[in-house]
Amino acid sequence: MRRAALLLLLAPALPATAQQDAAAQGGPVMQVTFEETEAIPGQPLSLRLTVLAPTYFPEPPVWPGLEAPNLLVRLPERSTNPTSARVGGETWSGITRTYRISPMVPGAFSIPPQEVIVTYADPDTNAPVKATLHTQAIGFRGVLPEGAEGLDPFIAASALTLEQTVEGTPGAMKPGDSVTRTVKATVTGTSPMFLPHLLAPVAVEGLAAYPDAPAVAETDDRGELGGSRTESVTLVAEGGGSGAAPAVTLDWYNLTSGAVETATLEGFAITVDGPPAGASAGPRDWRAIALAGLAGLGAVAAGVLAFRRGRPVLVRRLGEARARRRASEPHAYARLRRVIASRDHARLRPALDRWAQRTTGPDPRAAPDIGAALAALGAARYGRAAPVQDDAAWNTLARELARARASALRTGRTVRSLPRLNPV
Repeated sequence: MRRAALLLLLAPALPATAQQDAAAQGGPVMQVTFEETEAIPGQPLSLRLTVLAPTYFPEPPVWPGLEAPNLLVRLPERSTNPTSARVGGETWSGITRTYRISPMVPGAFSIPPQEVIVTYADPDTNAPVKATLHTQAIGFRGVLPEGAEGLDPFIAASALTLEQTVEGTPGAMKPGDSVTRTVKATVTGTSPMFLPHLLAPVAVEGLAAYPDAPAVAETDDRGELGGSRTESVTLVAEGGGSGAAPAVTLDWYNLTSGAVETATLEGFAITVDGPPAGASAGPRDWRAIALAGLAGLGAVAAGVLAFRRGRPVLVRRLGEARARRRASEPHAYARLRRVIASRDHARLRPALDRWAQRTTGPDPRAAPDIGAALAALGAARYGRAAPVQDDAAWNTLARELARARASALRTGRTVRSLPRLNPV
């Protein structure tokens, strides 16, 4: 699959006469060794830069980054090492830097000329002297193996496995319950950065999904890349409904067997017992609804007949209705959800207090799980946590608040459905 080719470029990336001139003047030279010019996307090519000087290097060279679009550049363990070579009949000291360059997509690539800044000791005075060495452009290709042209995304590895854990009972949920699904993909022979998104959205009525940020861990086992990608989502039941979590399927090219293989995880059914989210448990009073409708029609007719006279009353009633809506629990919870979605620390506490004052039952702020989520959020903000940890803390808080609200709504519906002790 790879075509062998040896490039030996001597700084300043000109014919051997340039090296001879540089050596005659006692200046440094550079060798560029690139032994392979084709690779399967995701597989590394080895590029080695070697700088040589007749004396020694009092400072380490300033190496290029080699960054380019659709390229994954890595430095292997012990990427920089001392060396020596014969130049003009003399032994020169040198330093080598090895890069692993992986094309991420098929096609032609070209790394433009790069510069390496070296500091060496002057042969006559021993004073430090700086010099800039250059490479030529370096070209290579990413090539898809035969039979793998239809893979999208393209993944090539020597091994790939999927594993799944499900915490909870998705087939027998009730409002307030939760299920956590965790999927982990492990690869050998390529970087886990090439793995795609694993978990598709779950569209089930009455179910809220709270995904965690993906966790990617890369390993390097004696030059062989590998690692894993882990995704997790917590599903919180807010009302009755049923559906399914989709299966996970990942097609990949096996470098060992030379064939396309498929890794699969089964989905599972989800059932939430109870009325739909937001539904009332009690029977509807159609007589009251009809009377309200007639009253509304009468109000509209009166407004049409006496608009100027009735306008102030209408405006007042609209204002009262707007105020009632803004004072309701659903409105406060919607504002709290928006604050969490925007990751707004300053508005979080006021929004949480406003919603807590409008809920039925125990104060959700006193719930241990919500308290722990708030503490984790504070630690992520004021500690030295990474952005991923801060995002995970926000997701945990949203999940616990949704769970507490579903439980409170379920308790409220149960209380309202009880008959009055002294019916009239």
